[in-house]
Amino acid sequence: MELRTLRYFVAVAEELHFGRAAARLHMSQPPLSRAIRQLESDVGAPLLNRSPTGVTLTPAGATLLDEARALLDRADRVRARVATAAGATTLTLGFLGDSTDRGATRLAAAYRRRHPGVEVRIRETDLTDPTCGLRTGLVDVALTRGPFDESGLTVHELRADPVGAVLRADDPLARRDHLTLADLAGRRWFQFPAGTDPRWQAYWNGGEPREGPVVRGVQECVQAVLWNGTVGMSPLGHEMPGELAVVPVVDMAPSRVLMAWRENDVNPLIRSLAGIATAAYRD
Repeated sequence: MELRTLRYFVAVAEELHFGRAAARLHMSQPPLSRAIRQLESDVGAPLLNRSPTGVTLTPAGATLLDEARALLDRADRVRARVATAAGATTLTLGFLGDSTDRGATRLAAAYRRRHPGVEVRIRETDLTDPTCGLRTGLVDVALTRGPFDESGLTVHELRADPVGAVLRADDPLARRDHLTLADLAGRRWFQFPAGTDPRWQAYWNGGEPREGPVVRGVQECVQAVLWNGTVGMSPLGHEMPGELAVVPVVDMAPSRVLMAWRENDVNPLIRSLAGIATAAYRD
């Protein structure tokens, strides 16, 4: 029973869907399915109930999920301790915009308990670079949101948040309990500077070309709404000034909270961070 196969199983067990698990693992679905069937053969019991809509865990699968998480966690601890003993005691973490997410707060506390000897340097970046400086080597790992160009990166999804339109409280649309993108047609939106990842720009503009003021950071976006009445976008749950309202946009895809690092980076402190983040954001 290999650790890699256990990681495959945990991904399927958490996603409850082979396709989503394969995307999370950055592999195709057939080899993932073969690996899980081989694991079932190795343990001598079915681990998953399969259906066209997804999978559910068998009692044996639920037991293995608990044991696999514990074993993988232990393996990551060993790697990280060896790395620390070898002198790898610093990790630079990039945050996108503000970092008030409770998942990030839980992650910081859990990582500090696990690796008290590791110094984590924080670099907060603006909205123009969703990779937080990964490609230029400014950070080792990014805690960010998608979508963006993932080529050359390992990307691990932590959560998906519904989003809403940020409007002035006196805007007639702010009195609605929900909106669609069609309701916002013709309105001015914020823009990111030229050269920003087009996937990132398109997502936050609802998939359509827009006109409006150029912003670089969260507060600039907020102020653009306050001063100019433009449409902003935000994950639901973010605190806003009382003069603003956030109305759910029901036909816009959720905003994915991601952890990303360079594909060729084998620093075990990063893998440990990703494992701890999965639990922190799940809780």
